[in-house]
Amino acid sequence: MKLYSHPISGHAHRARLFLSLIGADVEIVEVDLAKGEHKSPEYLAKNRFGQVPLLEDDGEFIPDSNAIMIYTAKKFGRTDWLPADELGAARMQRWLSVAAGQIAFGPGAARLVTIFKAGFNAEEVIARAHAVLALIEAELDGREWIAADHATIADIALYSYIASAPEGNVDLSSYANVNAWLARIEALPGFVEFAKNAVGLRA
Repeated sequence: MKLYSHPISGHAHRARLFLSLIGADVEIVEVDLAKGEHKSPEYLAKNRFGQVPLLEDDGEFIPDSNAIMIYTAKKFGRTDWLPADELGAARMQRWLSVAAGQIAFGPGAARLVTIFKAGFNAEEVIARAHAVLALIEAELDGREWIAADHATIADIALYSYIASAPEGNVDLSSYANVNAWLARIEALPGFVEFAKNAVGLRA
């Protein structure tokens, strides 16, 4: 099993973190985004979207971090991370959608401005980040995990871009519940830290 990854990609970190948390034996293959390896004919033959992460397993190629987490949870029988009942599955899917939407286009986009000089309006994406963080702060009031009474894929899907939000000038200091939740994820056995960059509030 191989995971095509890049150390500063939050999506790639999400997949790598989950694979570590479930103890999967995986080879990490770093894709040089700066040299355009993700747009090479060889890579595009494996993933026509030309993105990381990408999981290779027994001749199959699974793109997308959320899809990789679902695939590996099912492959290794880790139903503890993947609620099977209808309500639990629906709650998890809700937060996977948030991770792919408001998180990617809020704190994720704000970080792209500082790291890659992406052409987003910084004030707009920072405001968007705080709007979704306020919702998550309220959701975590009186509970430890976002979708169940234990950690699930939903928590891991949200983690990387929230933890790295200060790199996009998104201040997390006023979100006590979010910070406590981040600390709980970081205390899980097998946790892998997301590489820090000296940009934004971390500069």
